Amino acid sequence: MKENHLSVEPDSLRAWLLAARPKTLTGAAVPVMIGLSLAYGDSWSFSPFRALPALLCLLFALVMQVDANFVNDYFDHIRGNDDETRLGPPRACAQGWIGVKKMKRAILLTTFLACLIGLPLVYYGGWLMIAVGLACVVFCFLYTTTLSYVGMGDVLVLVFFGIVPVCMTYYVQHHVLSWTVFSLSLACGLIIDTLLLVNNYRDVDNDLRAGKRTLVVLMGKRRAAQLYWHVGVLACVLDLVFLSRYNLMAALLPAVYLGFHRATHRKMMRIGEGRALNGILAETARNILIYGLLVCSAVLLS
Repeated sequence: MKENHLSVEPDSLRAWLLAARPKTLTGAAVPVMIGLSLAYGDSWSFSPFRALPALLCLLFALVMQVDANFVNDYFDHIRGNDDETRLGPPRACAQGWIGVKKMKRAILLTTFLACLIGLPLVYYGGWLMIAVGLACVVFCFLYTTTLSYVGMGDVLVLVFFGIVPVCMTYYVQHHVLSWTVFSLSLACGLIIDTLLLVNNYRDVDNDLRAGKRTLVVLMGKRRAAQLYWHVGVLACVLDLVFLSRYNLMAALLPAVYLGFHRATHRKMMRIGEGRALNGILAETARNILIYGLLVCSAVLLS
């Protein structure tokens, strides 16, 4: 911890980049990518694909992810959760890289910026976009402050990293939804939940001390490790079922992800605990990006 503190200049660009947690941005980008690929693939039968709302959806997702990371950094610090027992990567406020007041201002700025980016989507998707945007902002705060402490984090991931971004990105383009879009959005949420599962798997002892009842705490590490594997399998089954109606060979593409997922799962089981699980977190983020690219390719080929 001390070494990390000395290696980063307070309030420097590097400090802010570390606080933004760029490795987590794959979790924000992949759902939008999938939604856009679905929308582009259906543009021949509905309305022409529009680039500007596509860009706005992607920017909104990325800024909201940074906002959520700042919120998490700030509130975990003031609650004392990011102490010397923390196993995950060091956090900006806890390390003194960024002051608490400056982080509060950064949260206000990124929240405002996300709303500013999302506002023009009302023109493309109607007033529903305001309700969706407000829900994203509200639950961004509720996750860290309340819901992650009562085992609701995984549900929020399914909703706000699966159903909402995939479906709304598609809806902005065509103003309709289908069971295929919904099912692929659910599959996407399951895949991204693997990132939360391995994060909470690593932090299970710290979360117990902090009174944070995550799904891993409630299930136990052994069952949570099994769940990590099974949610990846279930996501690929959903992809296969709903894409095989169009092109069976293309529908098999997402299954390639399972090779990477299985290798990471085995390594996770072998490591078991400790800071070495941070490498599993990075591999999981990489696997999510691979999954996203494979699904997008399968959708476009279908």
